[in-house]
Amino acid sequence: MNQQNSHLKLASLDEWLFYLESIHPTEIDMGLTRIREVVQRLDISLNASKVITVAGTNGKGTTCAFIENALQSEGHSVAVYSSPHIEKFNERLRINKELVDDKRLIAAFSRIEQTRQEISLTYYEYTTLAALLVAEKVKPDYLILEVGLGGRLDATNIIDADVAVITSIDIDHQAFLGNTREAIGYEKAGIARANTPLIIGDLDIPQSVLNYSVDLGCITKIRNKDFHLSSKGLASAWSWQADDALLTNLPAPFIPRDNVATALMVLNVLGITLSEEKVAHWIDKTKLEGRTEIVKSEPLVVLDVGHNPHAARYLNKFVKANRNGKVHAITAMLDDKDIQGTLAEMFDCVDFWYVSSLSIPRGAKQQKLSQILKDANIDCNSFDNVVDAYRIALANANNNDMILIFGSFFTVAKIKKSEF
Repeated sequence: MNQQNSHLKLASLDEWLFYLESIHPTEIDMGLTRIREVVQRLDISLNASKVITVAGTNGKGTTCAFIENALQSEGHSVAVYSSPHIEKFNERLRINKELVDDKRLIAAFSRIEQTRQEISLTYYEYTTLAALLVAEKVKPDYLILEVGLGGRLDATNIIDADVAVITSIDIDHQAFLGNTREAIGYEKAGIARANTPLIIGDLDIPQSVLNYSVDLGCITKIRNKDFHLSSKGLASAWSWQADDALLTNLPAPFIPRDNVATALMVLNVLGITLSEEKVAHWIDKTKLEGRTEIVKSEPLVVLDVGHNPHAARYLNKFVKANRNGKVHAITAMLDDKDIQGTLAEMFDCVDFWYVSSLSIPRGAKQQKLSQILKDANIDCNSFDNVVDAYRIALANANNNDMILIFGSFFTVAKIKKSEF
């Protein structure tokens, strides 16, 4: 038995995931050539489902979650593929709000392994294929695909979207997507398809995206042109308007209302009837793990996976709107992120800093974070791991203080696994 076929005997999901981490030389290897060939060999068909593909620098997960809740409330079956996970790999695919079970994933992995033959796949490509195979079998009314990185060359883009969504565009993953918003916008616009809706939630959309949509002939719906949001503050009621709909006095959501506004436009083009009562219900139901997630009340402990300046700007507003006492910030980040730019966005809303190393290959060392704060004349406490940082912050905080943990999915995952 050759080495590849021997892995068909792997018994557990953990064994499969360990194997998948070892079969491709690099973690990120963008391009659709490899995965396209395997999709053709597997003969995957998703014709039974309408596909919604969601790209963006930030806001993808919350936008997907809102659309998911709305469609399910309307009686539709819905599958959502997203990444990365926080605590459990199965979080990457949920079917009607239930996490996919190990048995389905193992069956999909086995089929891919039999079929790929000489083709090497990244961990992400392999897991995306598994999600598509499960969705093909389940046949949900709607399949929502959250893009992992960029859009044009992301594995999810092997599937033609019935509706494409771009939530926001900012500087992140420069090594793969480019150093300007124009370049990054072009990559994200790659999920669009001719003569199909493209919903754009960004308030300052790069010209590259507009040019791409015009050249393709997309049915484009743009924030502040085709749909609008009116609000006086994060905690206040707000309104949403499109050409054929007006919703007023909507409650403040648990997720960024920018993403709710984009999701409502998606639902509108899908033909879902919107009413203030229904939207208020969807808002109440939509909370997402690791997105301004409150896990303790005294002191107020907030977890957020935000890891770039764009996300930090929203987080800054959230902190200022919800703080009562002092703010204790715990952060650990990946070394390839814009650490300085991200931390700088939080300088004026944090009173005490606790920085930590991330003990993974791409993790930044606490010395790098502490030097950035030192250069800005800000004192901090430094730790080798985020759990120790959290426990010290908890000991230092009063009951009316806020403890904010942010900077990476890995940061939030380590805290949740250990403390919550």
